[in-house]
Amino acid sequence: MSLPKKDRKIQPVRQIVEPLNPSELGSADFAQTIADALRKEFGDTHAAIKTVVARTKANERAVKNWFSAKNGPTGRHLVDLVRTSDEVLEAVLRMSGRNDLILAKKLGDSKRTLLKMLTLISELQNQEEGWINPAPKGDGR
Repeated sequence: MSLPKKDRKIQPVRQIVEPLNPSELGSADFAQTIADALRKEFGDTHAAIKTVVARTKANERAVKNWFSAKNGPTGRHLVDLVRTSDEVLEAVLRMSGRNDLILAKKLGDSKRTLLKMLTLISELQNQEEGWINPAPKGDGR
């Protein structure tokens, strides 16, 4: 029995991990880079696939192909992934040669995290001061 003429063409799996040159990016490199980013962000489980399906509204088979680097996401799904995954966003920026934007994003993220930590420290200090110097209770003598 011969294969049908319209059978899927499966992309070869890239074996060597090397920095991507944006001018030499092929479809197999794109698919592998997105797959690596997805696995780093979501893990390599069936639950991870279900999470990505829910976030992108893509077909489950398509998402499985993204995770296995057989295919990469199409434009609409790539936008959905970039919207919900920092790892995919960084991978797309790296593939497009925009490392300056990766640095700017990381600085912004760090600043937000630092502000959250400072707020938490301030709240904890206020609570501690309340425990050390409780408000006077009593009959007002």
